[in-house]
Amino acid sequence: MFKNVFAVFIGGAIGTLLRYAITLSTVDITFHIGTLLVNLVGSFVLGTFTGWLFKRNVKEYMKVGFGTGLCGGFTTMSTLAADFFLLEAQSTIFLTGIYLISSVVGGLLFAFLGLMLGHSFSKKYLASGLRS
Repeated sequence: MFKNVFAVFIGGAIGTLLRYAITLSTVDITFHIGTLLVNLVGSFVLGTFTGWLFKRNVKEYMKVGFGTGLCGGFTTMSTLAADFFLLEAQSTIFLTGIYLISSVVGGLLFAFLGLMLGHSFSKKYLASGLRS
């Protein structure tokens, strides 16, 4: 149990710092591209990791440290919601709608593509006889 909590703590700290660095480097008040980029990349990475884990024997603390910790700390639903309302107040409904659709549909699409990629990596790994 302690390993899981510690792994989530460390992963979350790393993910949060990565998100902060990306957000600072992509300051764009008009469209909040940093949050969109972080959420799309995070969805893809988590999807890939999840697909790669399929039928693999990986320690639980590694799963939660990477998934819940790193990817959970990296991606941000609350900032997406805040950005949506800021855009709605400062911009057109069209731009706000594009942001929301890009975030939600794009996140699901990137997670699915990552899942398929990770699953194919997992199949290749298992087919080669190199089991963990």
